[in-house]
Amino acid sequence: MVRRNSFLLLFLFKFLCHTKLIVLSSSLIIPSSETVNVNVNRRSLLKAPVIAVPLLSSIFSPAIANANAINAANAANANVIQTKPSIANRLNTDTLTIPPTSQGSELNPNGVDNTYYPPWLEGEWKTTQTLIHTSTPLGLKYIGGPNGSESIAQESYNEQLKQLNIPISFRLRYVKTNFGIAEDRIFNTKERLNAFAGRNVVSSVEYADVGASNRSSVLLLGGGKDDPLQTTVTRFKGPAAQKTFLIGHGQDSISNSRDGGEEDTRNTFSAYELLRNIFALTNTNTAPPITTDTELIFSFKNLDDDEEGRRVVDARLRIASYLNAQSDKLYFEAKNRAVSLADYELKLRKVI
Repeated sequence: MVRRNSFLLLFLFKFLCHTKLIVLSSSLIIPSSETVNVNVNRRSLLKAPVIAVPLLSSIFSPAIANANAINAANAANANVIQTKPSIANRLNTDTLTIPPTSQGSELNPNGVDNTYYPPWLEGEWKTTQTLIHTSTPLGLKYIGGPNGSESIAQESYNEQLKQLNIPISFRLRYVKTNFGIAEDRIFNTKERLNAFAGRNVVSSVEYADVGASNRSSVLLLGGGKDDPLQTTVTRFKGPAAQKTFLIGHGQDSISNSRDGGEEDTRNTFSAYELLRNIFALTNTNTAPPITTDTELIFSFKNLDDDEEGRRVVDARLRIASYLNAQSDKLYFEAKNRAVSLADYELKLRKVI
């Protein structure tokens, strides 16, 4: 039975990778109502509705801890001149290493931390997303699932190649809050997952509280009951669920509104989010959850209105996948480097 359940979990994981369900959602997995011992392990972690992100990072990702340590050591060296590179540059390099967790995010005492966008992204957008390039910088075996299976790697890569230059249409929504313009993660997660799967696969999406981003703090500081949070729980139409933590994020400076003058007519905004996805079956199986680390790097360019007077935004998105110490046997060989890169072009046309 254990072997069968493990195979089923791996099969579903492969399906989600092929359809980009894992890497494109923003959602921690809540398993079924089975009895679970409260220990610091993957099962108890999934059961906890609120969790400290620093603890999560230390348990699951030595890569992230190492990245933080290296950055701290470099900053302490007085002979080294620190230059902050543009996030947009990460869209073009062939080699990426996992970014550190966001210190401000994890330690933010206000509980309203999130990625906040420029004012001109507010609203609902008809979006077309097209895969234009995909690569495996370290070699094919590194995308072969937890065991580094070359057959699974080849199958996954072949499925990815089939998606090249095929536009996928869906809608995205960014909403105004008292703290800034935030992504409506519930709406966007469901839109992306269903669009890339080619059918309705999502049963529900909801927010989950974490220390850096929780409903009580949002309301206490004057936010709304529907304001977006960092973490969402996605339940699929089947015995599976996914939860994704925003464990790191950063952005280049936000430009002023494009209405501020001629120089602002083509504003740009670049940012990244480091996501930890935990995927598991939600029936009474004994297969362990699968944990993945993914970085989303995106850059938006605010264009002129189209002929109908609707705002248009062009964007680039890079999805960089990293191995996880909890799940992948090739983790140490990867040395914190991205094992797969998928580059997309997006066209957004405002509808609301």
